[in-house]
Amino acid sequence: MINWALLLVALGVILLGATVFTNGLEWFGKKMKLSDGAVGSIFAAIGTALPETLVPIVAILFGTAEAGHKIGVGAIIGAPFMLGTLAFFISGLAVVWNRKKRDDYPVMRVDTVVMRRDMEYFLVLYSVAIAASFLGSHPVVKTFIALVLFLTYTGYVLKTLRGGGEPEAHEIEEAEIDPCYFAPKSHDPQMTIIGVQVLSSLLLIVWGSYIFVEKVQIISVEMGISPFILAMIIAPIATELPEKFNSVIWINKGKDTLAIGNVTGAMVFQGSIITAIGILMTDWQLNTAALLTVALTFASVGMAYLQIRIKKHLTPGTLLVGGFFYFIFLLLIVTGKIAT
Repeated sequence: MINWALLLVALGVILLGATVFTNGLEWFGKKMKLSDGAVGSIFAAIGTALPETLVPIVAILFGTAEAGHKIGVGAIIGAPFMLGTLAFFISGLAVVWNRKKRDDYPVMRVDTVVMRRDMEYFLVLYSVAIAASFLGSHPVVKTFIALVLFLTYTGYVLKTLRGGGEPEAHEIEEAEIDPCYFAPKSHDPQMTIIGVQVLSSLLLIVWGSYIFVEKVQIISVEMGISPFILAMIIAPIATELPEKFNSVIWINKGKDTLAIGNVTGAMVFQGSIITAIGILMTDWQLNTAALLTVALTFASVGMAYLQIRIKKHLTPGTLLVGGFFYFIFLLLIVTGKIAT
């Protein structure tokens, strides 16, 4: 019981650090006068993805050789899956809930240029990352693929920051973000204060991640559950999903580009930078459960992408299907239909 309690404490520390970190990045975006697309797809996305980034790194570096790698790969693969299914489902649900306030329902108010770009980058980069698991473990090949992922994501960031074709881009408004946590009474906090806040939150996340990995290893042994599955389910939901409720708030305000960009931008980050880390730091051999989640992720994101590509708009019904794909995975795991 004490291990479960400490696991919850670790998750609390990670979430606290993530909240403070995201707030700092949002204020950075505000100070730099960045657009909704840039704030949603880059800064908010990276901020909310950071805990899920550090959990596998800490697991691989400080966990036991076998369990640490399983936790790391599970967390890496689990994040895009959760984002492309469960986070999509919650976002679609939020649109349906607010339908009476939307004259244009069911069409969502997203910048299709931003959304299409995010999904295309994710689908291509994640495909390359998954293909790497079938290309052997030669260090030169792995390093080359990881480098391609890093450089391509850099190009994506630069393109998004330049606007990349957003016809109606506008700066994020101060009313849309909470006061700077390290300067709550200031309407224009100094960049130094924002920097200190971001660094302090990083320390919290690293500390919480270390405790989390340690307790997942212990609990998985006690319960006879694969640490891979435990990390794949618990880590993404606990570290990313709560922050994705920012999207619910933005949808309630009619800021669909910020809301969905927060999800799709995190997917690009997770599908490139984090998978590149996995390719470099593990043997990157994906089991049946991992490949199933990859297939379900592609199916869910692919449906949304095709609607935007063909219909030139996005509707909540397409996002709600993501919940069905997530349920399929859980059902197969619980019934023991797939190997872990």
